[in-house]
Amino acid sequence: DLGRIAEGGRLVERALRMQRTGPYQLLAAIAAVHDEAADPAGTDWPQVVALYRILAGLAPSPIVELNLAVAIAFVDGPADGLARIDALVGAGQLEEYPYLHAARADLLRRLDRREEAATAYRRAADLAGNAVERRFLEQRLRDVARLA
Repeated sequence: DLGRIAEGGRLVERALRMQRTGPYQLLAAIAAVHDEAADPAGTDWPQVVALYRILAGLAPSPIVELNLAVAIAFVDGPADGLARIDALVGAGQLEEYPYLHAARADLLRRLDRREEAATAYRRAADLAGNAVERRFLEQRLRDVARLA
């Protein structure tokens, strides 16, 4: 609904002008940046990185760090994003969170590290919360296995 998306953008701008930025305003701003893009390639990823860095300072969490790592991968390349995700893995964080493994798998795939990507896709599929996500991840697993 483009009307509601536009309304949301106006509300985010108004909230940010109040200069009492908190986690919810930052999350809304990140969503607005994504909404402005027609597709992931058109996303202003440097702006997303900047917003996640601010959010990480205000409300640090492993989920915020994961999302920051993904955004960094779009700006600086998959190796930089993967290094940040692997730091979360090394710290034992988000082990049961399927999106960590899915993001890691995608970055490994983009780096042509197919066997490692397959392992990560398999783990993400095992942890997936619903059948649609599981089917998507299993298809990605088949794709990397075929190319390995």
